[in-house]
Amino acid sequence: MNSKPLYDPATIQLETSLGYFLAKARNVLVMRTDEALRPLDLTSPQIGVILLLASGRARTPLELSREMSYDSGSMTRMLDRLEKKGFVSRARSEADRRMVELSLTERGRDAAARLPAIGAAVLNEQLEGFNHAELDLLIGMLTRIIGNSPMAVCAPCGLGEELP
Repeated sequence: MNSKPLYDPATIQLETSLGYFLAKARNVLVMRTDEALRPLDLTSPQIGVILLLASGRARTPLELSREMSYDSGSMTRMLDRLEKKGFVSRARSEADRRMVELSLTERGRDAAARLPAIGAAVLNEQLEGFNHAELDLLIGMLTRIIGNSPMAVCAPCGLGEELP
């Protein structure tokens, strides 16, 4: 822990705070990602659902909500949109009729296969001028910031992974 706080309440300013820069960086990434996803008819938040279903890390709306830190109402609305667009299908569980199981449609599987290339392209554009050592340093610093939380999970990435 620092002996002297890094921010002084008497002099802190929005435009020079870490939170401001983190929010701006996230917003830029979301905007660029949404633009890159337009041909697939997907948005940034929706790719988390597609990738979690494709990887098998989630099978139900509840599991998706937990992994992505979404409330059930928001998740239901997102799943409604993805189902209407033809990316996801829902079916009652054979084992427990109270449960809804999710699966990707052919369109959803095609999108999941295309998402890594789109994500890499967006990140590479945004990281223009950075080298591998700088990227490693940035990720390490952000990991430390996240790790300082009493709830040290990767909620911003939407994958709920516990950090080391």
